[in-house]
Amino acid sequence: QVQLVESGGGLVQAGGSLRLSCAASGIIFSINAMGWYRQAPGKQRELVAEITNSGRIYYADSVKGRFTISRDNAKNTVYLQMNTLKPEVTAVYLCHTKVWSDYWGQGTQVTVSS
Repeated sequence: QVQLVESGGGLVQAGGSLRLSCAASGIIFSINAMGWYRQAPGKQRELVAEITNSGRIYYADSVKGRFTISRDNAKNTVYLQMNTLKPEVTAVYLCHTKVWSDYWGQGTQVTVSS
């Protein structure tokens, strides 16, 4: 049974930082690409960042230079370091992987106040 559990969200002022974590179980973590998505109220879910098993990384243009995705295969965990946060990134952030099917975590709320 695949499980993805996010943590690290919260309320932060504009310009602040947060580090999200996603702990995975039930998969061979080291061979899976892991991604972070976000969904704001009334908006479509969008890919924020993804890291492949070989370490290749993708970032959405809107977060390049401010967000950093990383993974620790020994801990079965993927991270999203978010710096210089802006109110427009307020959303629920969800961890994702695909093992035949798509799997999602429950999400963690990130709220940035102006």
